[in-house]
Amino acid sequence: MDYDFKTKLAAERERVEDLFEYEGCKVGRGTYGHVYKAKRKDGKDEKEYALKQIEGTGISMSACREIALLRELKHPNVIALQKVFLSHSDRKVWLLFDYAEHDLWHIIKFHRASKANKKPMQLPRGMVKSLLYQILDGIHYLHANWVLHRDLKPANILVMGEGPERGRVKIADMGFARLFNSPLKPLADLDPVVVTFWYRAPELLLGARHYTKAIDKDWEDIRKMPEYPTLQKDFRRTTYANSSLIKYMEKHKVKPDSKVFLLLQKLLTMDPTKRITSEQALQDPYFLEEPLPTSDVFAGCQIPYPKREFLNEDEPEEKTEKVQLHLATLNTSMNQTQQCCWTEDIPPTKNIQPTASCGQRPMTIDEGLEDDQHKLSSNR
Repeated sequence: MDYDFKTKLAAERERVEDLFEYEGCKVGRGTYGHVYKAKRKDGKDEKEYALKQIEGTGISMSACREIALLRELKHPNVIALQKVFLSHSDRKVWLLFDYAEHDLWHIIKFHRASKANKKPMQLPRGMVKSLLYQILDGIHYLHANWVLHRDLKPANILVMGEGPERGRVKIADMGFARLFNSPLKPLADLDPVVVTFWYRAPELLLGARHYTKAIDKDWEDIRKMPEYPTLQKDFRRTTYANSSLIKYMEKHKVKPDSKVFLLLQKLLTMDPTKRITSEQALQDPYFLEEPLPTSDVFAGCQIPYPKREFLNEDEPEEKTEKVQLHLATLNTSMNQTQQCCWTEDIPPTKNIQPTASCGQRPMTIDEGLEDDQHKLSSNR
């Protein structure tokens, strides 16, 4: 290559460190890399961004997959990729996203901590319904475009903080996502391990080689599944003889004849060929009864959840989270005394109708988010 042309090209290439201020603003860390909260240095806008630095040097297959898919996808409930930066000096890849102040994992942890301190935090009655509706809407969009996410879990369900998209759900982390319209090989051969263990669909736990979009929320006789003997050995019938969805939900004051119970039952059907799809779930009667789902899951109420804390380079993320949750729950009783009120008229997303007011009876976390299913902090 012509040396002068190469030098000129390098000088014209935009560098992430020249455009954004992010030093000391790390908000996340994991096997994928690091996430920073960033702002433009030129002050063209006051918008906050998330800069994701991919771990390692060069472009991994996971990063390629995520970039390729996100450049094609555009939906209110799927995280938007704004730009990709390639740093030739240190061979790093940076992805620029809209910044989400909250995620479902931290929201659940906040309520669990509040409950443990015997100060259960109340939330708008329609919040759980709005969260579920927007998650299903995002999943339906992905499936309609032949994309399997394959790593849906609370940590990957982001919720926007204050701003134009206040309270909007964003499905994030497409590193495991794949197109499934016409695979050349069984997906199990391409990626033997998909979906974080504790959130896997039963057909994956049973060793299915051919799996479908049902894993985000072709089945043969369960006795023919490769891991069926292991299932029989590990899960003895006597151990779970008294366990049932009805008994579990009664503990959380959800009646078996209620619309929310019937929807949950359809979503948790063992056989994926009979399990309700995300498209069918969006049309369920549960979403047609009051309170209706809103585009702002907080329904215009004050957001009680703490903002993300910045991490030190050598400080474990789990330690920071524990301190953050402890400080947040100290203010829970104060937040409970504040009245829930509309801050502004919030336009609904497609197929979502705004509720009339926030004056309805608030509910505790026991009536919505089920903390028993999220005692899996080791998975973070």
